[in-house]
Amino acid sequence: MRYLLTISLLMAGCATSPKALPVQPDAPTDSKNLSTLGEEIDISENRVAASLVAIERNADKPAVVTAEAKLGQAYLAKPSEGDIAFALARASAADPAAYAKQAEYGKRLLAAVDSKWARLEADQFEAKRVSNLKDARIAELTKAVEQARKDATSNLWTLAGIAVAVLGAVAMVFAGPRIGGSLLLSGAAIGAFPQIADSEYFAYIAGSSLALAAGLGIYWLWDHVRDSANAPYEPPQK
Repeated sequence: MRYLLTISLLMAGCATSPKALPVQPDAPTDSKNLSTLGEEIDISENRVAASLVAIERNADKPAVVTAEAKLGQAYLAKPSEGDIAFALARASAADPAAYAKQAEYGKRLLAAVDSKWARLEADQFEAKRVSNLKDARIAELTKAVEQARKDATSNLWTLAGIAVAVLGAVAMVFAGPRIGGSLLLSGAAIGAFPQIADSEYFAYIAGSSLALAAGLGIYWLWDHVRDSANAPYEPPQK
C-alpha cells in the first residue's frame, strides 16, 4: 500500500507540473550599466543642444558661434566626409525647404531612437523578471529533490525498523521477552530515527540515549559480576 501511494503521488506531481517559464529576452538582467549609459548619452545630447541654443542666440557674435560649435562637436562622434559635404552644400544653398525637410527627418530619427531605447529598457526589465523566475524555479526544484532524498531515506529507516520489529515479535515467542522486547524497542527507535535526526532536540535525545545505553551496559556488567560472585562453588572435576 505504501508503494502504491508513493506511485500515485508521483503521478499526481507529474500531472500538475509547473508552468513553462516565459522566454527570457536577449538583454542584460542588471539595469545598472544600462542606466549609466543612458545618463551619459543624455548628458552628451543635452550639452550639444545647449551649445546650439547658445549659437542661435549669439548669431551676431562670430567668436561665440565658433567656440560653441567646437564645444558641441567635442561631445559628438566625428562626422563622415560625406555628411560634412552634405551640410556645407545645404548651407551654401540656404534653402528653407531643405532645412525644414532635414528638421522633420531629425525629429523622426529622434523618435525612433527614443522608441528603441524604451524597448531596450522594457526588455531589460523582462529579462530581470524571467531571471528571477528561473532562480525561484531552481530553488523550488532543489528543495523538491532534497525532500525526495529525505523521504527515500526515511522510508529505508522505516522498513529497517519494521524488519527489526518483526524479528522482535518472533523472538518474543521463541527467545523470551528480554530479547524480543529489546528488538521491538530497537525497531521503534530505528523507524523513528529520521524524525529524531531532523528534530531541533536531536542533541538532547542523542545524549540521553547514549547515557541510557551506558547505564544499561553498566547494569548488565554489574548483574553479570553479581551472578558470578553468588554462583555456588563447584570444585573442578578430576
